[in-house]
Amino acid sequence: MEKMIGAKALMTAMEKEGVKQVFGLPGGANLPMYDEFARCDIRHILARHEQSASHMADGFGRVSRKPGVCFATSGPGATNILTGIATAQADSSPMIAVTGQVPVNMIGKDAFQESDIIGMTNPVVKYAYQPRNASEIPEVVRKGFYIAETGRPGPVLIDIPKDVQQNEAEMVFPDEFKIQGYHPWTDPDIVAVEKAIDMLLHAQKPIILAGGGTIISSAFAELQSIAETLMLPVVTTFKGKGAFPETHPLSLGPIGMHGRAEANKMMTEADCVLAIGTRFSDRSVGTFETFEKDLKIIHMDVDPAEIGKNQTAQLAVIGDVRVNLRIMVKLLLQKAIKKTEETPWVKHVKETRAYWKENLKLHPGEMGAAKILRKLRELLPKESIVTTEVGQHQMWASLFYDVIQPGTFFSSTGLGTMGWGFPAAIGAKVARPDVPVVDIAGDGSFAMTENSLATAVLEDIPVIVFVLNNSILGMVAQWQRTFYDRRMIGVQQQSNPDYVKLAESYGAQGLRAQSMDELDKAIKTALSSDVATVIDIPIDPEEDVLPFVAPGTSLKDMILPS
Repeated sequence: MEKMIGAKALMTAMEKEGVKQVFGLPGGANLPMYDEFARCDIRHILARHEQSASHMADGFGRVSRKPGVCFATSGPGATNILTGIATAQADSSPMIAVTGQVPVNMIGKDAFQESDIIGMTNPVVKYAYQPRNASEIPEVVRKGFYIAETGRPGPVLIDIPKDVQQNEAEMVFPDEFKIQGYHPWTDPDIVAVEKAIDMLLHAQKPIILAGGGTIISSAFAELQSIAETLMLPVVTTFKGKGAFPETHPLSLGPIGMHGRAEANKMMTEADCVLAIGTRFSDRSVGTFETFEKDLKIIHMDVDPAEIGKNQTAQLAVIGDVRVNLRIMVKLLLQKAIKKTEETPWVKHVKETRAYWKENLKLHPGEMGAAKILRKLRELLPKESIVTTEVGQHQMWASLFYDVIQPGTFFSSTGLGTMGWGFPAAIGAKVARPDVPVVDIAGDGSFAMTENSLATAVLEDIPVIVFVLNNSILGMVAQWQRTFYDRRMIGVQQQSNPDYVKLAESYGAQGLRAQSMDELDKAIKTALSSDVATVIDIPIDPEEDVLPFVAPGTSLKDMILPS
């Protein structure tokens, strides 16, 4: 037991959790916390907006599998991180958000920069804490980290009044604790796994649908072993993209609104699906009723609340998906089950994949999106980490950027947060400074958080921003062309700003690529640079993302390029 102020207890508790860096901004209500940075070994990385700080923490958490930490002051500082917290919750990303708050005796009195951040965040966090006594801080931090990273990961808010940060108390840093009502782990269900194997063996057209939970649990080797042992084709949700090597002969890529043609087609023909760590979102499956018609669903998920929420499952396998997939691998070995001959279904899958690879019509110009992203894939080392912004470029990445090494592709999928990709790339690079990190961006999305270039430059975090620049809010423009008789309202960006000059004004490297040769040179230059680089790539504003499944329709109704 040691006597110290609350702010020091916070930093000490975080050091005990292994925190090496915090992304944030100081303000009046969190200054006692910031004062402790001068007396601890935690690195502070200054963001230029609290939302960006939360996205940096999110990107760090997705890559490291440990909670990323962001700090913000009270009032507008706290409300600015709401979007980042909601994004992390939607995509099950581990995060600790620490906010300052007005003193305890001023709470509820509309004090300067007071906001009820507990009430605001409750719908989008796993849990929210507001310690009213300094002595509570060590246990709150311990519980917060445990909640954030166990079971289905997510964000936890810790809101600390300023006087609680300043008050002194005897501190106990607990090793053991209890959280009433929180039971994140379920014992493996061997009987259910055996039933799943039986269903897959008796199906004529079985398929695996790998979701984001596969990546969160790092179940890559287990997934590949099962796919190869049972000769099962693999499709993914967009969040599950990269759970399975997309160059593998059994890989079909993502399904959904902007899924690959071969993936959507094979998903509609399957009679049994092993769905791993997916919530069956509307963007993945289209209309719920059509998707599950004539399809037996084996739903494997750590979160019991997802079973039956969107789709009817014939069999539920609850628990950590990596643990249950390992049991499946062991049972297949024990039973000596291994398919060695190519089934008619697998042969059909491979033929369909080859057909669409050969026959999908692409933009005819030299600088079409598919060609640009394939050039990026050609030059990036396979272990490189890629984030994306939100928009057309994101969907082009879904279609044309092959993830080779599992767990190296991240995007805002559930909330679809524009501006996420660049700060998330900064967080990812902090987690993995040894590999290249690239943000695939659009001009509209990048504009929302481009001031994070200051963070990347001054903190020596050399990420690459790969801007597919059509000078328009491309996804909205595509919908306006398709569904609103080309009434183009509120989408024109008119090549403003000049992203090369913008990058240079921050001290970053700015490059422009208007031909494939220039793009080749720009990517190589960026990969060898020790400063952040923005590659501006002008593209056709009329180019659409296709295939496309319109809202309210099924995967069978995908619109193909003509």
